[in-house]
Amino acid sequence: MQSPKIISGYRSYNGGYFKTLINPQDTGGAMAMIDITLPRGVEPPPHIHKNEDEIFYLLEGNIRFQIGEKVIEAKAGDAVFAPRMTAHHFVIENDQARFLNIMTPGKLMDYFMEFSIPAQNDLVVTPPQGPPPAEAIAHMVSRLEEAYGISLL
Repeated sequence: MQSPKIISGYRSYNGGYFKTLINPQDTGGAMAMIDITLPRGVEPPPHIHKNEDEIFYLLEGNIRFQIGEKVIEAKAGDAVFAPRMTAHHFVIENDQARFLNIMTPGKLMDYFMEFSIPAQNDLVVTPPQGPPPAEAIAHMVSRLEEAYGISLL
């Protein structure tokens, strides 16, 4: 049996994958940037970041963002800003979307590393087959609140 081949620089996350483009260690923690591809159906619920501003730059697909009271229908080539302390969420409107996610400061990158694994064999996008187990959701919510200052609404 052949062992899995790690795909250099990519990590599997939430049915999709990402690659770190700017590591927070390289910016003194000031920012981080990832190139992320996700399937429809794995989007985060409405939430508020206590510490980070986020920028989303769409590379492929369409995403409907709600930032505070504002709804933004974004397509490839559009950028969206989500300031800290403002409720936001997004909905992927295609089977999958690819975007750059810029986080300032960059500590939120630790969350992506904690909840991902090195990508193996092929970069695949897998739509969700149902909700995650309740204990996995409880663990993630707890970590988001305690370690990363993110409150789900």
